[in-house]
Amino acid sequence: MFKNYISNNQKLYYFTILIVITIMTMGLLIKNPLIGELGVGFIVHLSIVVIISVSLLLYPKYGTHRFRTIIIIEAFIYFYNIFFLYPETWSNFIFLCFIPAVAIMFFDSKLFYFSLIINSILVLITFGFIGFVDHGNQYIYIKQDLVGNIFNYVGSQALIYFIFYLTNLRVKKQELYYEQIKQAERLKTAGQLAAAVAHEIRNPVTVVKGFLQFFEQDPQFNDDVKSKFSLMIDELNTAESVVSQFLSIAKPDKKQDIESVNLKVVLQSVTDLLNSYGLLNNNNIELEVKEDCYIAANKIELKQLLINIIKNAIEASEIGESVIVTGGMKQDFVEIQVIDHGHGMSETEIECLGTPFYSLKSKGTGLGMMICYNIAAKYNGTIEFQSSINEGTTVTIRFPSKN
Repeated sequence: MFKNYISNNQKLYYFTILIVITIMTMGLLIKNPLIGELGVGFIVHLSIVVIISVSLLLYPKYGTHRFRTIIIIEAFIYFYNIFFLYPETWSNFIFLCFIPAVAIMFFDSKLFYFSLIINSILVLITFGFIGFVDHGNQYIYIKQDLVGNIFNYVGSQALIYFIFYLTNLRVKKQELYYEQIKQAERLKTAGQLAAAVAHEIRNPVTVVKGFLQFFEQDPQFNDDVKSKFSLMIDELNTAESVVSQFLSIAKPDKKQDIESVNLKVVLQSVTDLLNSYGLLNNNNIELEVKEDCYIAANKIELKQLLINIIKNAIEASEIGESVIVTGGMKQDFVEIQVIDHGHGMSETEIECLGTPFYSLKSKGTGLGMMICYNIAAKYNGTIEFQSSINEGTTVTIRFPSKN
């Protein structure tokens, strides 16, 4: 289908170009006062028509910025050439006004502004030539109302710019829409892949969890060891939930149990779990929860969100730095802040966060942050980032309070 689309566009392009070439040829051959003389003027006109025709026909094969620039320059030469070769044809001035419109067809912003500026300079030079050198002898229709023609030119440029602005805006929206379609396709592929391998992940997890549950009930193990078995079982449950959440990319599950979650308890559990991970690089987690706060959410999903955010903060920090985690009420919202003093991010990088398969980690997939945004949105929450390069990052998470 895509090949057919490209093929149809090329056919339309060549059909349009053939019409343009036909019109230029007719202008060259039909009732041309210079054709009888076959002088320098006619030969120059003929040469430019041939050069432009060849360039337009070759453009689909060499559609580079440089080639587009060459075509625009050829357009300048062509229209100014016929303006000076045929001074009695007043309509040629209209073509001078609309030369920048040629650049709109290429959807090239730099080329458009280039043609707009160059054309304004050339028109000023042309008006100066008519006013001070020619004195209106050949261009009497311009000399008689020079100021009016200047205003007409300015108005035409404003109109062309307005058309370019609207066209360029529409093209950018289409590019964004096309990028979203590509991301959706990639997301769909990831979901299908997850669905295909989910049982391969769950089977060994189920076996390991079964043995741990068996050992947990075995009287030969003391309470200290059993508590470790219990912790491992809890984490395997979390792993199963993460797999389910990953599968939600392909098929979202809206039937999660919602409960009143005590933020203080959840943050304590998450930081206890991640403290050992942070100690690998001598990173401490400083937790400060001012009061008991409650959120209406699924406890496992909330833990998953916080683990992802805090783990990212630890990984972004330098060796020996601390990650500060705070929680408390702010008006009618429960606010959680995760603060690190690590590498930081630029505004562009912040804007891309949550985009599928966009990650600042060398081995990251970008799905973790996307899942965080999905969990926050699911429970009417928000995630905001404030960051500066080499100064660190503050992540602010807000949920409606259940109190």
